[in-house]
Amino acid sequence: MRLTTILELAKKQGVKLPADTPETLLPLVYAGTGRSSLEEYLKAFDITLAVLQTEEALYRAAYELAEDCHRENIWYLEVRYSPMLHTQTGLSLSQIVESVLLGLRHAERDFGIRTGVILCGIRSSSADSSLRMAELCVAFKNRGIVGFDLAGAELNHPAKVHKQAFQLILDNNVNCTAHAGEAYGPESIAQAIHYCGAHRIGHGTRLRESGDLLNYMCDHRVPLEICVSSNIQTGAAESLDSHPLPFYYTYGLRCTINTDNRLVTGTTISQELMLCHQNYGFTLEDVKEVIVAGFKSAFLPHREKSELLKKVNAELAKFQEPASIGSIKQRSPKNNMMKHMSPDFAREP
Repeated sequence: MRLTTILELAKKQGVKLPADTPETLLPLVYAGTGRSSLEEYLKAFDITLAVLQTEEALYRAAYELAEDCHRENIWYLEVRYSPMLHTQTGLSLSQIVESVLLGLRHAERDFGIRTGVILCGIRSSSADSSLRMAELCVAFKNRGIVGFDLAGAELNHPAKVHKQAFQLILDNNVNCTAHAGEAYGPESIAQAIHYCGAHRIGHGTRLRESGDLLNYMCDHRVPLEICVSSNIQTGAAESLDSHPLPFYYTYGLRCTINTDNRLVTGTTISQELMLCHQNYGFTLEDVKEVIVAGFKSAFLPHREKSELLKKVNAELAKFQEPASIGSIKQRSPKNNMMKHMSPDFAREP
């Protein structure tokens, strides 16, 4: 969300915020550069949720998000949120979903960007609430909803508790992903894949702690939704230097680059890709590869995805760098990859 929009919505709705200017509000919603925790990171959502309880606000937030992404030359955007968090003033779940979809549809019409929505269950909420979110996904399948996700704090909130929601999703041939391996170990990722049938994994920062599972995901081309800046802010990775992305990428895992949250993390896809270049030596060819991996991993029908990939590859082919510059995969021999791994394999949060 835009800071100005949060303040304007708060004034219009009579919502009292702890700050009344963009300059004073920013420190309260921006996670900053220091290490914290996932739970601390999520506190910023209390402010944004306070003004996202009306149809008008949900429409505007969705429209402006797509507009901002279009200005960044993003061609396809998957937005995820949890409708259950927007019912504080009495909106029905259907009203919430329809307001967001309408905002995105109008942005698609005005800017040409393509969008899809992923609805989230929340780990710390009841299994029944996640089932309600899954039912919404099924009801709005082919109407703008492209997938289901399980988000929120991992510790003491295992994914398998929400297995019934995932089963409903899979029974109705809907795509699904799950936040896993961010604040808990590879067991969380294994549950997401083997208990819940997740097609993608959100973050997966601690996947490196299990070689067997890492190879399984590599062999089965299970995409990782990697959010480098967010991982540092939440403590999922101790620093940029210790983040597992370079290892994952050079090993051959399907890595996609994401923002997690543009406002709270204070980033954009462009900034995250530049971070990969400046800190990990990603060349133009490496950046192209992770961009293509993102489109390959999109929750789109195969035929639509194939047509979109043709256009993406044609666009990327316009940009070249000197042939003498090899990708980090070419420069990183297999026997040196382990230097990217954390030495503390057994540590649990």
